[in-house]
Amino acid sequence: MTPEHLFGLAGKTALVTGGATGVGRMAAEGLIAAGAHVLIASRKADACKAAAEELNGLGFPGKADGFAGDVSTEEGVDALAEEVGRRTEKLAILMNNAGTSWGMPLGSFPYHAWERVMRVNVTGLFQLTQSLLPRLEAAASDGDPARVVNVGSVMGETAHGDRAYSYAASKAAVHHLTRILAKELAEKRITVNALAPGPFVSNMTAFATADEDIRSRVGAQVPLGRVGRPEDIAAAMQFLCGYGGAYVTGAILPISGGINVETGPDLFQEAY
Repeated sequence: MTPEHLFGLAGKTALVTGGATGVGRMAAEGLIAAGAHVLIASRKADACKAAAEELNGLGFPGKADGFAGDVSTEEGVDALAEEVGRRTEKLAILMNNAGTSWGMPLGSFPYHAWERVMRVNVTGLFQLTQSLLPRLEAAASDGDPARVVNVGSVMGETAHGDRAYSYAASKAAVHHLTRILAKELAEKRITVNALAPGPFVSNMTAFATADEDIRSRVGAQVPLGRVGRPEDIAAAMQFLCGYGGAYVTGAILPISGGINVETGPDLFQEAY
């Protein structure tokens, strides 16, 4: 029942796509802090290598390697899966975090933007998971399954479009796909769960979180009164990927400060 046993990840290899920045970077740090060997991949190889170097300098028991990996094309997915195969025979953890977004008013949202968001956020996630199944199966056991953690969004749970229509729809698809894969892969001893974050500081949300004043105002709209912290993501990953999370699959874990249960004003508030 010790934290080291429940949440320790020593000896496990993980892949975090889009792991150089934002939620992926937070997750990678949490995994390395728990002892995992984390492969960080995104389109920008230099950024991944720099993130790995920074993480390796923090003194945690795990380590990181950074390299290029693009899930926006079939060729990119194939190349990334091959690179992972060259680096490890067993993949204990796959975090499908790479994603993109696009915001435009309804009536002017471009066709190509919708297609690109779906291609990266849904198609790339599915194809990479499918390509890495042999590595995940090799790491799986009855008592300690391999783990797939997809990154969804609270916008895939609630009716928050905020002009990012394809993003919200893609994350709803990620949540449903997570449940489908959890059902199908349980017999292979692979758990599949998803995070559904609210607002966190990242490149994708820089318009709302980079400025301290704006970030404070955005946080004030969250029921718990703040935007997310790196520890919120790190702790969730340590739980889902550690021994203590071995019996959880098909879950969509809300890390949104209560946005996931917002339903608007009380229906009868004017009668009170």
